[in-house]
Amino acid sequence: MVPVAVLVTALLAGVATWTRSGSMERDLAARAQTALFQAGLPTGDVRFDGRDATLSGFPPTLALRALEIVQNVDGVRAAKVNGDVTPVAPSGSATATATATTTTSPPAETTTTSSSPPPTTSTTAPPPTDKAGVQAEIDRMLTETPIAFVPDSAQLTPDGEQAARSIAIALAKAPDGFRYRVTGHVARGPGGENAALRLSQARARAVARILTANGLAVRRVTYRGLGDTRPVTGGEEDRRVEITVV
Repeated sequence: MVPVAVLVTALLAGVATWTRSGSMERDLAARAQTALFQAGLPTGDVRFDGRDATLSGFPPTLALRALEIVQNVDGVRAAKVNGDVTPVAPSGSATATATATTTTSPPAETTTTSSSPPPTTSTTAPPPTDKAGVQAEIDRMLTETPIAFVPDSAQLTPDGEQAARSIAIALAKAPDGFRYRVTGHVARGPGGENAALRLSQARARAVARILTANGLAVRRVTYRGLGDTRPVTGGEEDRRVEITVV
């Protein structure tokens, strides 16, 4: 009687286990089919042996995607596919394709960069504020563009007038305490010393008027003429106007 009782107990336990196992497999299969449906994949055949799934009947191009979805279902231990499977292209191939495309058709930015020079930044030095610096700036401007006059007159040429106006604008930026003296010089001529003196004075006065008309107070500008008493080279350089910081 004891062996019969043991056998009956074992059979009942096996039936219960089989029943629970079948219920679990049906539940996993239902959940797997639902997951495939929600992912928009065709619901092929999904069978379970315990918690291990076997997929079949899926198109080769979708088999790996279906396998991934089933493996992510809660309770599934493992999954495999029966049938043909189309492998997914490795990332290196996609990179190679993209690289080839880039080489064949370079982006427009590359052309733009090669044809356009990089922007440059220019800086302007501040105007000098010391006496020596202002004097050096005046001398530089007079050397680059001398103040010229119509021959034998105190009338400035257009270039000479522009040169005087440029100096006036530069001096207006210097400290207010600076004063300036305009000195006229002429070359030796047949008119004699008195004529040379009068012409040099008239030219200095004409330049002083331009300075005061372009930003400098009258009290800050004086002028004088020295005629032909201080020649430089005996040539054209003797006809000149000097501006000195005093």
